Amino acid sequence: MPLTSDDDIKALLERVRTIALVGASDRPDRPSNEVMATLQRHGYRVIPINPQIAGEHIHGEFVFGDMAVLGDPIDMVDIFRNSAAAGAVVDQAIAVGAKAVWMQLGVIDEAAAARAEAAGLAVVMDRCPAIELRRLGIAPIG
Repeated sequence: MPLTSDDDIKALLERVRTIALVGASDRPDRPSNEVMATLQRHGYRVIPINPQIAGEHIHGEFVFGDMAVLGDPIDMVDIFRNSAAAGAVVDQAIAVGAKAVWMQLGVIDEAAAARAEAAGLAVVMDRCPAIELRRLGIAPIG
């Protein structure tokens, strides 16, 4: 079952340090851009993933085209893709050894969530970590 309790979600956000944000945008008007900035202000290292703008920078971080090329371990993958694309991202998160997947507001894929859980990953669906940080009163890390 995906994490739904405040205590479980808070515990996840308190243990995460490095987040791959799949679907990151360099456009300031896009929600993924603001969420990335919010997560960074809270002390997380956020690695943007977007093949269309790979090689560029968002909020000071190099944009990668694919999680498979990352050299650093990933604690959580934040999925800013539609539900139809979420399954492939979850499969890649499993393959790179991420510890959790977080599907953004409106992103729901029960089969992908089940695969992630079977592989030992924590799963959150249909929520936004930036909203949860504020709602749960989680202090910045670091």
